[in-house]
Amino acid sequence: MTETSRNPDAYPALIADIGGTNARFALMQEDGSYVSKVLQCADYRDVIGAARAFLETVDEKPRHGAFCVATAVTGDRVSLTNNSWSFSIEDVRKALELGTLQVVNDFTAVAMSMPFLQEKDRRQIGGGRPLEGAPVAVVGPGTGLGVSGLVPFRGRWISLAGEGGHATFSPATEREAAITARLRRRFDHISFERVLSGMGLVNLYEGINEIDGHVRPHYKPHEITEQALAGADPAAREALEIFCSILGNVAGNVALTLGARGGVFIGGGIPPRLGSFLDDSSFRARFVSKGRLSYFLEPIPTYLITHELPAFVGLRGLLEQGPDQG
Repeated sequence: MTETSRNPDAYPALIADIGGTNARFALMQEDGSYVSKVLQCADYRDVIGAARAFLETVDEKPRHGAFCVATAVTGDRVSLTNNSWSFSIEDVRKALELGTLQVVNDFTAVAMSMPFLQEKDRRQIGGGRPLEGAPVAVVGPGTGLGVSGLVPFRGRWISLAGEGGHATFSPATEREAAITARLRRRFDHISFERVLSGMGLVNLYEGINEIDGHVRPHYKPHEITEQALAGADPAAREALEIFCSILGNVAGNVALTLGARGGVFIGGGIPPRLGSFLDDSSFRARFVSKGRLSYFLEPIPTYLITHELPAFVGLRGLLEQGPDQG
């Protein structure tokens, strides 16, 4: 992908990735280097207090800021989903004496990292070649399911902030249909996130055992993954295989919807832990399997994001493009 032009006036900049439990702050320089610190949200009354505590540990004063948060951002008022912090973007900007402060959803930040990722920050799964200047898509299962995309416009990249993880799940096999039937007893709406996230993996595992009449331990998501990769639990391995298949299905859906011929990038907390399992699964086959439109998907490359902090890279992208990036 073509990298956006540099904006040296943005630096040094205060960036932050704010979740329900932790907030990682950093002072970023023009060359992309940064000094960071992870703070516990519960130790501070609000984001201003946490930011000031971090700034006391660095020598320079930031000129601008870019934060990503684990919640939807629809206006000036931001309320975190999983902690008590609620703030006005403008009030925080003034309190921290920043020229500008951009605040976006955390997965929007991941999407904005795409123009800045290097070859070493991603691994291709399957074939295909990106079309220069075409839209790209990002899908990331973790605690939830993030879906986003980037659309090129006049030499810039416009990020799409949506909630695609909550689109209605449609099973593609009889096994998936049987699991979905059991999930309908618990949930009014079966979204993709119900089967493609940490708890989604648990739902798949428990559904398989219920169908097969097996009584298994109540594993946490990472325990199911560990059991599957070790070959210690057949139900866990099947659950992870179905998980990868559904991931391919969603990635293909998003590629069709956005016309993402620039590639589809897989992020989130779960896929990077799967190693070769993802490559060997039916992920790529399900990505391409779209009937009459399979020919459209075959040339589109799919990549696993291997960078440890893509949200920080994306926040740098926001700084480079300025507050009107869209």
